[in-house]
Amino acid sequence: MLAIGTLAKRTGTKVQTIRYYEQIGLMPEPGRTEGNQRRYGDAELDRLAFIRHSRQLGFSLDAIRELLDLSDSPGRSCAEVDAIAQRQLREVEIRIDRLVTLRTELHRMIAECDSNRVADCRILEVLRDHGQCLTDHASAER
Repeated sequence: MLAIGTLAKRTGTKVQTIRYYEQIGLMPEPGRTEGNQRRYGDAELDRLAFIRHSRQLGFSLDAIRELLDLSDSPGRSCAEVDAIAQRQLREVEIRIDRLVTLRTELHRMIAECDSNRVADCRILEVLRDHGQCLTDHASAER
């Protein structure tokens, strides 16, 4: 059985995050010692590693909850898991497209700025007036 600090180190997860996952039901309530210290076994270690890796891949907590529910029913079709992963892939591709658009616009702004004075700075001009941008990157705001 592992203490919460050991579980945190083994998975690269902060203790506060583990407690949060317990509060929202992603992690089950752990067993406790007589001194009321949390104790975790291999199942909790595997579950937390799953959650952590899913977060690293950008899955939302809701998507992770869905994936965990599906993994708890091994006889079900994998099609639902595939649909969740496909949805995540689409979201990643949208973010990549937004970042490419932002990079293009920033490169252009920097390349057009050849002034030595702030008063004539092309970058500041473009930042003041979105209409001077070549792309519609307003949807990239978050």
